[in-house]
Amino acid sequence: MSGNGNAINEVSVDCPAKTNLTLHVGAPRSEWGGRHELDTIYCAVGVYDTVTASRKTPGAGFSLNLDGAYLGDLASSGSDMRRNHAVLALFAMAEASGHEPDVALNIDKRIPVGAGMAGGSADAAATILALNTLWDLDWPIERLQERLQQVAATLGADMPFCLTGGYARGTGFGEQIEQLSEHSNDVRELTKQGFAGHLLVGAYQAELRTPEVYAMFDQIGAGAGDNNHLQQAAISLHPRSGQAIDEALLAGAKQAFVSGSGPSVIAFVPTDDAARAVQSAWQQSRCVDRIIASKAPAHPIVHIIA
Repeated sequence: MSGNGNAINEVSVDCPAKTNLTLHVGAPRSEWGGRHELDTIYCAVGVYDTVTASRKTPGAGFSLNLDGAYLGDLASSGSDMRRNHAVLALFAMAEASGHEPDVALNIDKRIPVGAGMAGGSADAAATILALNTLWDLDWPIERLQERLQQVAATLGADMPFCLTGGYARGTGFGEQIEQLSEHSNDVRELTKQGFAGHLLVGAYQAELRTPEVYAMFDQIGAGAGDNNHLQQAAISLHPRSGQAIDEALLAGAKQAFVSGSGPSVIAFVPTDDAARAVQSAWQQSRCVDRIIASKAPAHPIVHIIA
């Protein structure tokens, strides 16, 4: 119920993308189904997917609608909606809370798909946050993370981070989250190095599958000096990402790197002049397919609509 005693019928959540400011990859662990041990610092980036959850008539079941100009493989007619991360999150929340999943989900996609920016995990997190309000659960974030820890592997190891945004350290296979203050030593040091503020995302029509990138990493390892241990593997599979990094650094970006498992590239730009120079370099070299201006860090935003 809302504060005035009326049932809430529709909630939308703007959930930001994520990138990894550092991503150190260890050995695969058999007890984690072959997933690699990770030590990473997540950072939420202000490129948002919006998930709107609306009550349906009891017994009507769920529905899913996807909007957006860049849906990638999600637009395929063969795509199974029951495997969509938002739908998986809906059923996980229904089971955890005892509610029926009689909910219409609409996703307005802006986060690049298959791009190393946690678009699927962001949609799952946005759904969880929306249902927490729609169903009047009012569970604190810690409880949401705890109750859904067992499904984090299905929804994306970075999904628990997407519930909060900001900065966090991820360990385990990425699902163990320690929130980091902007004033923490780790974040202050990364900020000094230029990993904060305004940025450009170089996005692609091409997608990279995370297992494919890890398989390449297992073959070739990390590049010397790479804060993202998956960067060399991603570039070997998608060379334009490497070109975009080089162009951005030459044009004045403070930091430029592959986001997560790629292929998207993040370029932190210290000034407006640097932003214009990087954008021009990317456009002239055609090393990215589209450019998104944003900033970091970012956090989810919940809206009660009706």
